[in-house]
Amino acid sequence: MAPVKGQRTLLLMRHAKSDYPAGVTDHDRPLASRGIKQAGLAGDWLRANAPAIDAVLCSTATRARETLANTRIDAPVRYSERLYGAAPGTMIEEINAVADDVKTLLVVGHEPTMSAVALGLAGSGTDTTAAEGISAKFPTSAIAVLAVPSGWEDLELGRAALIGFEVPR
Repeated sequence: MAPVKGQRTLLLMRHAKSDYPAGVTDHDRPLASRGIKQAGLAGDWLRANAPAIDAVLCSTATRARETLANTRIDAPVRYSERLYGAAPGTMIEEINAVADDVKTLLVVGHEPTMSAVALGLAGSGTDTTAAEGISAKFPTSAIAVLAVPSGWEDLELGRAALIGFEVPR
């Protein structure tokens, strides 16, 4: 899954399975034990199949931060409160602000935003099987892989190709 010269790779990952402890706000919900395992498997898949990750954008929600920690991905991270409960346009704005020298970006966030952004960005060159998988369900710890033909600041709807969709289990 090596990108074409000049192309960027965008990895959209939904947080892993969370727990629902009594008295804990939605933002502060931790991962369930199953989620810890899922996140580790997702990290293994990313290291084996994706280009080296240069930077990460991550929601400030506990389950998203714990997902990232359990992937064991070693890249600079920017946590954004805006990614929690974000509309697709807000997530795209956050991606647009990523430095131009970042070639592979991992975004860890939430549904329904992840599927909406993946499908919204998908334009020509999109893998129809991947798109159908996302349309059916974007489960916890799933990863959408998109090829972005130019800089992050130019990313907008229909300007990427959805080239893969993985549900590490």
